[in-house]
Formats: sequence, structure tokens, C-alpha cells
Amino acid sequence: MRELTIPVDEATTRALEVGEVVSLSGAMVTARDAAHKYMIETFIEGTPAGEDAALHEILKGHLERGVVYHCGPVVAREKDGWRFVAAGPTTSIREEPYEGRVIAHFGLAGVIGKGGMGAGTLAACREHGCVYLHAVGGAATFIADSVKEVLAVHREDLGTPEAFWVIRVEGFPAVVTMDAKGNSLHDGIRDASTAVFRQVLGLSS
Repeated sequence: MRELTIPVDEATTRALEVGEVVSLSGAMVTARDAAHKYMIETFIEGTPAGEDAALHEILKGHLERGVVYHCGPVVAREKDGWRFVAAGPTTSIREEPYEGRVIAHFGLAGVIGKGGMGAGTLAACREHGCVYLHAVGGAATFIADSVKEVLAVHREDLGTPEAFWVIRVEGFPAVVTMDAKGNSLHDGIRDASTAVFRQVLGLSS
């Protein structure tokens, strides 16, 4: 297992290969559908002003060579802040229309989710030295144990699952399934499965 500290420099992410198991420590930001749509419309296609401009600067500070986590957490309010109760990954393909531009805009080092992403994200990973990391689905409470602190929450008006949660993690486990060299474990599994399926049906390759 390779231990990584966020922010992660580009040389390190470009050296990672599909199949490598990593352990992440540092600050990362959760972002799902509404958050990605907001980032595109407000930061990338728009000109942020006021509170949006302030949030843009905050997110830039966390996301330059940082990590976005596709996660809609279950949280509990405590007297001294928030606690993550469950922190399982969200299916990432929903963010495919946005992710490549978000990677380019912020200079991301990594994106975490489940299920993999498409060609646009893979191309952005290759161009900008980013990797896609697969978190374990169905292990939401286990993953929450690696969330040691909620540093901040932004855009609570989007709803708890869709807000930007800035969290500090220690020993967050994940597997590299799309690397900065243009390799995708998801594509390989799909192609191999398709070949077996066609063979079973007696179809020509």
C-alpha cells in the first residue's frame, strides 16, 4: 500500500498505476451532482462574485493538487461541530459531464468514487496528472472511521448530501482504477467481460 498525503504532487500521481492500493491522509472535499453543476456554472462558465468568489478561493486552496470525493455523507450534529456517521462513495459516472473540466480548472490530483468514469475524465486525468480512485462500496461506516474531522461545510442550502464538506482524513483506503497514463481498469474489465459474453453466445469476435 502506498501512503499519500494530500495535496499530492503531480510526479507522484503520474507514477501511480491501475491496481495500486493507496492510503490517503489530509484534507479532501466532497462534491456530488449539485456541487459539480454549481462549480461548472458559477466558477468555470460564470464570473463568481461576492460569496461565490470567496468560496471559489476557499475551494481552490483545498483542490489544487487536492482530491474530490463523490460522497453524500450521513452526518450528526455535535456540540463541537459535525461527525461523519457514514461516508460511502457515490456512483461516479453521474459526474462524467462535469469532471474533466473540474479537474482542469482546479488542477486536481485525484477523484474518489465508485464504478469508474468515462473517456472525458480519463483524458483529463492523462493531461493534468490526475487519478481516479475507487473506494469500497457498501462500507460507509468503515470509511467514516477514516474521517477524523469536519473542517468546514459550504453551500448547506444544496442539502446535506450535496453540500461541499471539507474533511480531514487519515488512512483513507482506495484503489487506483484510472491512472494518468490513460489506463482504465474499468475499461479492461468491460472489454474482457464482453469478449467472454460473445464467446458464450457463440458470436464472432
